[in-house]
Amino acid sequence: MYAVIRTGGKQYKVAKDDVIVVEKLDAEAGAAITLSDVLMVGGEAGVTIGSPTVSGAAVTAEVVSQGKGDKVIIFKKKRRQNYRRKRGHRQPQTVLKITGIAAG
Repeated sequence: MYAVIRTGGKQYKVAKDDVIVVEKLDAEAGAAITLSDVLMVGGEAGVTIGSPTVSGAAVTAEVVSQGKGDKVIIFKKKRRQNYRRKRGHRQPQTVLKITGIAAG
């Protein structure tokens, strides 16, 4: 069984025991969370597509860790003007382990 969920403005296809990296969620490491924004559920019985979400469907996950992503360098330059700006950014992210999918 698999599901397509939406979190942090992105969509993820997940199955049981998958480990995914999503935008930061407010939860401690080791906590169990429920993702109720399920767009599609598929399995042996067929595919259920929501409009926009599947009613009653939920995906449960365990928070593995909180952290930051890779550094992105922002460099601005205007030639012949002695203008240079260098800035870095690391996006906060959450690592989830999918523990179950309820098909509603």
